[in-house]
Formats: sequence, C-alpha cells, structure tokens
Amino acid sequence: MRESDLPAASIATDETPDDIHLWKLRRECRELSTRLAAIENSTIWRGTAPLRALIERLPWLARMAAIARRRTRRATPHADEVIAAPRELRQHIAGLHARTAHRVEDAVEPITFQTVSSPRVSIIIPTYGQDDYTLRCLASLALHAPQTPFEIIVMDDAYPDRADPAFFAKHVRGIEFRRAAHNLGFLRTCNAAAELARGDYLFFLNNDTEPMPGAIDALVALLDETPTIGMTGAKLIYPNGTLQEAGGIVWRDASGWNWGRGQNPESPEYNYRRDVDYISGAAIMLRRTLFESLHGFDETFAPAYYEDTDLAFRIRQAGLRVVYEPRAAVIHYEGISHGTDEATGGKAHQRVNARRMREQWAEVLDQDYFAGPDDLPRARDRAMHRRIILVIDHYVPEPDRDAGSRTIMGVLRSLVAANWVVKFWPQNRLYSPVYTPVLQDMGIEVIDSRWQGDLEDWLLARGDALDCILVSRPAVASAYLPALMACTEARLCLYGHDLHGVRLHRQAELTGDPDILRRAETMDRQECRLWRIFDASIYLSRAEADIASKLEPRGDYRVVVPYCFPTFTGRDHAPATTTILMVAGFAHPPNEDAALFMARQVLPLIHEQCPEATLVLAGSHPTTKILALASPNITVTGWIDDKTLHDLYQTSRAAVVPLRYGAGVKGKTVEALHEGLPLTVTPIGAEGIEGLDAILPICPDARSIADDLLLLLRDDRVWLARSHAQTDFARAHFSEEAMRESVIAALMP
Repeated sequence: MRESDLPAASIATDETPDDIHLWKLRRECRELSTRLAAIENSTIWRGTAPLRALIERLPWLARMAAIARRRTRRATPHADEVIAAPRELRQHIAGLHARTAHRVEDAVEPITFQTVSSPRVSIIIPTYGQDDYTLRCLASLALHAPQTPFEIIVMDDAYPDRADPAFFAKHVRGIEFRRAAHNLGFLRTCNAAAELARGDYLFFLNNDTEPMPGAIDALVALLDETPTIGMTGAKLIYPNGTLQEAGGIVWRDASGWNWGRGQNPESPEYNYRRDVDYISGAAIMLRRTLFESLHGFDETFAPAYYEDTDLAFRIRQAGLRVVYEPRAAVIHYEGISHGTDEATGGKAHQRVNARRMREQWAEVLDQDYFAGPDDLPRARDRAMHRRIILVIDHYVPEPDRDAGSRTIMGVLRSLVAANWVVKFWPQNRLYSPVYTPVLQDMGIEVIDSRWQGDLEDWLLARGDALDCILVSRPAVASAYLPALMACTEARLCLYGHDLHGVRLHRQAELTGDPDILRRAETMDRQECRLWRIFDASIYLSRAEADIASKLEPRGDYRVVVPYCFPTFTGRDHAPATTTILMVAGFAHPPNEDAALFMARQVLPLIHEQCPEATLVLAGSHPTTKILALASPNITVTGWIDDKTLHDLYQTSRAAVVPLRYGAGVKGKTVEALHEGLPLTVTPIGAEGIEGLDAILPICPDARSIADDLLLLLRDDRVWLARSHAQTDFARAHFSEEAMRESVIAALMP
C-alpha cells in the first residue's frame, strides 16, 4: 500500500502501527466484500445456484464436479499454451468416472420429465459413453426446465462398453432414449435423432453441457419473434466461469475462432445479439422444417467437425440469418466428446474438414470473410459490407422518460434497420437494468462500466474499425472532443437536439436573468466551435439548421426527421371528458415554466367558462414547484409507462404544449399529432414543424390558448376535424421510412 493510501489522520496524529495495521485490514476486508458481492451477483453464480444445491445433496455429483474442474483447467485465457494432462492422470480420471457412474444406481432418485403430446422444442442430446455427463446435463434440464413445452431425445451412438443397457431407463423418466444399431459418428447420430423429433424447433445440445435458467426459452422467443432468423445459439461458458464462446468467427482460410474465449462473460462485447459466422453446435436451435429442407447436417463432414459451420453457411445461403443470443447461457465442458487435441482421436477430423470447408465455400469465403485477426474488430460483427458507428450520449436512452431519449432511440432503430453495426457509449458509464437490455436485444453493444477503460482506451483499441461517430449534445461532444480528435479518423457528426444557445437566450429574455444570458453567450461560442470541428452537425428542423448556418457559416448542417412511429390510427369520436393533458419531462426548465404558466395563467381563464375542466401534468421528474400545483383540478402523475400514457391520450379531450421558451422540434407536440388528440400549441411548441400552422392555430398568449382549448372542449365537430388532420399530418411526416432515410443521408459524407 502506498503512503498516500493511508487515512489523513494517520499522518496528522500519533496513531500506533497497530492502529494503521487495523485500518489496512479493514480496508482489505471491504475490498474482498466488494469482490465477493460482484461474484455473487454475476449471471453465472445466480444461474448455477440450483445445481450447486443439487451437488451438495448428491455425493456422486460432487465427485463429478471435482473431476470436471480438473478436466477444464485448460479452459483459461492461456488455454492454447497448456499441454494435455499426463496419460496417468487421464487414466485416473477415467477410473473415477467409471466408479462414480457405477454408484449412480444407489445414489440418485430417477430424474423425471413430464411428457407432452405436442412439444414445441425437441432437445436432441447425442451421446457416446460419458453417462455421468449426460446425467448431469439431464439433471440441469430438470432443474431449469423451460416454460416452453419440450421433449428430450437422447441418442446413444452404439457405445460398445455400456455395462448396463437399461441404465437410462432406470435413472431417467420421461425421455426418448434410442441406441443406434451400429456406430454412426456424431454428425449422423444428430441427423438420426432429428428424424425422431416432433417439436417445431430442434435444439441440439451436447451431453457435456448444463443449460442455465431461461436459456431454452430465450432461444425460442428469438425465433418466434424474428422469422428472418434461421438459427440461433447460446453463450457457452466454462465451469470456471470464463467464457468459451460468444458466437464464432470464420476466417478466409476456413479456420475458426471462438469469440471471447477465456474472457469475462459479463463484458459488454459478449452481451448483445448479433449476426455471427457460425455458432458451435454444442447448443444451437433452428426450425425443424428448415433443418429438414436442408437435409440436415451435411454428411460430407462426417463423422464430426464443421457440420455446424457448414449448416450456418447454408442457412445464410437460403436467405436467413444466424444470430447469437446472449440471454441463453450454457455451461460447456469442452472436449468431453472428442477431446481437444487436433492431432488425435475424433478431433483429428477438424483439420480434414477445415480443408473441405475451404474448398466447398471458397467463393463465399473469398468475397465475404476477412483474412485474419488483424480485422477482428470488424470480423466479430460480420462487418465486411456494413458500416460501423459509435453513438455517444449522456446516458442510455430512456424513451419513456424524456423526448431527447425518444429521438435518439429513433436514430438507433433507424441505424439498425439500415444494417449498420451500432456501438453505444453512455457518458455516465452506468448499466441500466431496464434500458440497457433493450439496446442489447436490438443488436447494439453498450460499452458501460463493464468494459474497463475510458473512451480514449476504447478508441485506440477499436477506433480504426469505425466509419462514423455520432455524438449527442454539445456538452457531451465538448467533453470527449480531445479523445475524438486524437484517436480516430472516423467521420464525426454532432447530434445537437436543439440550438442550446438560442434556447438559453430566449430564457434570459423571458426572465431577465443576467447569469442565464452569460450562459447563453458561452454556449454560443461552444456550439460554433463544435460546428467548425465536426464533419457534420445534425438538427431536427430546417429552421434550426438555417439559424446555425448564419451563426457559423463554415459548418456542414444536416436535417433529420426527429421522431417516427410504426403505425397511425385515426380517432372516430371525441371522448366525453374535459381533461386537458400536458406531457413533459419536468426537470427541463422550459417544461417547468410552461406547466406553471398553464396552471397559473391559462387554467383560470378556462375555469371562467368551464369550471369542470381539469389539467393532467404527466411526465417524469416533477419539481417541487410542479408537485405543489396538485389540487382537485390539477393532477401530477410523475413518471408513467408508455401504456398508461397512451391511455391518457385516448381518454383526454385535448393536449396542450404551452412553452414560452425553448428550441427545436418538441417531442410532446409530435406525439400528440400521432395520437390524434387535438392540440393547442404556442409558437415555441410548434417550432421546426413545417406546415403545422395549416392544420391548427398557433396560440401566442394565455388568452388565445384558453380560447382554443375551450373550443376543443365543447365542439365535437371541430374536435374530429382536428384529430383527423393531425393523424394525416403525422403519417405524412413522421414515418419510420422517412426517418431512416434522413438519418442515413445525414451521416454520409
């Protein structure tokens, strides 16, 4: 420990060496507690809890766990440098396996599965001896049984040394056990078992695996929701907790890599869905009809190796995708079936089939695959013909909490839909258990605190692979500008959201606050500097781009569609209520000011003629001033989810956006247009939306706002006409296709 690590008091007082030693011990205890908590909160530890409990109850499983640890010591970050165990040790382990397998009869109650008449998944487990591992696999399936109806087919490849032919019948209930008449080899055993399957999906599972909770259901869900995916597979983890594979990479010479081998399975680069070259056949799932249409694994690769790689290539050839699903985790005792020495045993076929794979797929490999590890940052994302973009924002988007997040989420969805590889860097580096998985499921790598290092480190390691970097907000761009300038040649684009300087000037003019005016002038200088440096600056309306161009003519300004929606549904009647809805994130000063203005100056004017009218202030982060508005006539909801918000739009009579200052296109305005809820809006609320004044009045003051709302509260005919006009306007301006096209055009040189 360095002297500077000691508490300040130990230098300034007369503490004894024992006191200092005690302090050191306490600090070490805290550090160890932190590490222990990290382990206990990890996916691998939580997922294996039921299996550890089973091991404690069953001595034979405990013995096999010890054997497994010895067998997998080579599964480390330096696995390729470790030689095989001496022959004597291998013989000793084999003897232990034989003895523990023999004792299973007396030590274990039968593993029982409920049979189903119509399974959705057929779990196919090929075996050749190693009954202890097969039982371990079945025990894991019993403990972590999927919610999806399933059947299990265990296919024994005519193992010659089986002492008890009825072994599985005695110790497992509810599975289909078949024994081949003669030795088929691994590949043909899988094909033979698949012919027995009844499920919609085939899940090929090695016998030396242990699926973790939810693994099978995650694979089923992905195939259910995405018809364009032909095959998916699991994250493979060694029993010691390190990663074995997060999808596979194939090089141009047909050699393969297990991506992530020996690394931390919780790292962000292994925890997002992505298209992969192949997935190891230890845990893969595909539709039975697809497998049958492809005539199963190609027996050219018999008895084993490269059959899974070839299958992935044929699935892509059929126009479907091969996708890695990190939510599905499977523990794999690699090498139990065929060993790991490529020069001997079944593993020797690996080199032979690699040559065969190269010959069979030469044209595809030459056109679509990288030569070797120098291109790893692009190869792991199958980015030979795709663009890679890094998006930086202050935190992971929370689209149900603020409009800025909503528009950034639209950008991310547009990029994914355009087949770009998307990386996301949150400035606060926080993993959000609610919002981060949403991006990861979209196929976006979220580089948060799970990746050790700062942005400069990441760019130095991966910046050469980037085609573009999109930075959201001037403050974020300014903070990262030195690293961006020094560490990458990628195209730099600024996503401004709105003109921050203009917004602050308007606030200063409204409030007369000199401090806000000074902040506005500082922001003007900051934005102008960024506009000069960045290759392109993106705004949400032509009006904003024109203002920026006048302030700094040397910039390149692009315009994108700010929001988009998948569907548009018109309204057929006006609700019989007098509820006025204002939606906003109230931590944003312009929104707080607008709510106070609405409650204090507009609502009293409405109550003069319609005393039953009520106001709902819906949105996140209500300030103390907003909370104080709550009364019989004013409801403050706080944060609400999207469904509740949609329900409010459906049951309210009118929407209002009473902003007095601000800048940019307002998400709350666009949202009301999409929902077809007739809208009353100020000039600031309507800013940037060309043509809006043709379908509804723009109300500049409290009196005109109140009058327009009173009209909407009373006249059903006007209400329906405005509602239909708004829906038509939204459909014409805010479609997903329009946003995608505008985003891609803005990012390109």
